[in-house]
Amino acid sequence: MATQLEHAAKNQLTKEMEEICREEAVSPELLLDRVRQGQIVILKGRFNEKKVVGIGRGLRTKINASIGTSTDVCDVEHEKRKARIAEEHGADTLMELSAAGDLDLIRREILSEVSLPVGNVPLYQAFCETIQKYKDPTRLDPEFLFDLIEKQCQDGIAFMAIHCGINLFTIERMKKQGYRYGGLCSKGGTLMIQWMMKNGKENPLYEHFDRVCSILKKYDTVLSLGNGIRAGAIHDSLDRAQMAELILNCELCEIARDMGCQAMVEGPGHVPLDEIEANIILQKKMSNHAPYYMLGPLPTDVGAGWDHVTAAIGAAQSSMYGADLICYITPSEHLALPNEEDVATGVKVARLAAHVGDVVKLKGKADEKDKQISKDRRDFKWNEQFKNMLFPDDARQILESRKSLSNKGCSMCGELCALKNAEITLNQYLKDDKINE
Repeated sequence: MATQLEHAAKNQLTKEMEEICREEAVSPELLLDRVRQGQIVILKGRFNEKKVVGIGRGLRTKINASIGTSTDVCDVEHEKRKARIAEEHGADTLMELSAAGDLDLIRREILSEVSLPVGNVPLYQAFCETIQKYKDPTRLDPEFLFDLIEKQCQDGIAFMAIHCGINLFTIERMKKQGYRYGGLCSKGGTLMIQWMMKNGKENPLYEHFDRVCSILKKYDTVLSLGNGIRAGAIHDSLDRAQMAELILNCELCEIARDMGCQAMVEGPGHVPLDEIEANIILQKKMSNHAPYYMLGPLPTDVGAGWDHVTAAIGAAQSSMYGADLICYITPSEHLALPNEEDVATGVKVARLAAHVGDVVKLKGKADEKDKQISKDRRDFKWNEQFKNMLFPDDARQILESRKSLSNKGCSMCGELCALKNAEITLNQYLKDDKINE
């Protein structure tokens, strides 16, 4: 099976590409060129009617929602409900990150539950089952890991976060650096580092990177180059260890593209506001504008309980500067496994943040609804406003539950409504037709 990248290299417009052209209002020529260069990747499950999602340069910023069991909370039906809620509230992709229970069963149940492209982190299952068998993650068998990656691709995983950028060189950078305020915050990355140090061997995912690409290419599963040494604290942002991994992931992304495997780069975790743009510039320049999958970013470390807002501030900036896929953060980040309400809130806030950035990044395209809703708000056309709102049901519920005595405005200003009084003034004094375009 040829990958979307290989089709683009032959100038062949696939039905998936046609769908993205319609949804994103881009020309086939532009899309083909950017898929060919690896600047856009196309995600799609292989079974049933699955949603097609384009991620990359010139497209709308997409939102990923993550779900999954933990060793403390393992309820498959709960995760299935969270998956449905994520899709219902507008997530573009879903990551199934379970780390407890029957992981094959959970993955397959989630895949059948949603139409979204589903991603995962194969190291989670590899280390979980190694620990179950040997009580020791450092006894992971690389052959078992590669077999597992193929099995997960066969099941229909659309994209995989694979920690290839952790190698002996990046670990040495971390050792010589000598400190980290936030330690290591990647579960899979930390266990792989532990495996390497105990066994005195290179990361098999790096050492046999061509094998990783060959497996994913076979199923056209998009490689998401995992960020195992990402910053878990804003004071670790742009440190030597993180930058070493980013440089390596950008190199590996180029190798993957040359092999015909679609790929994107992950990063960066916790980043202060004044470093977000720099981080994206570095990734884009070093990877020839490969899609950037942003984890967060969180621009402060003190927002626990409200980290969905913390992340939204970082996500809006990231979207504006060129990030392509944003991983949502829920209110329970750093505190607990997300519940259903957390998932809904996380998706909504991330969507809003991405749109804020897209208004700038895709100027003239993303802000059309903003322009129309402004005119409809001016003219008190409530039903027309709802059509263009990101969250019309929430807005309608608030309006209806707190009705104004006025038949036009809302209860915020009542009879002192600026728009209502301005309407009288505009009608009386301003005759310029441009005002009412």
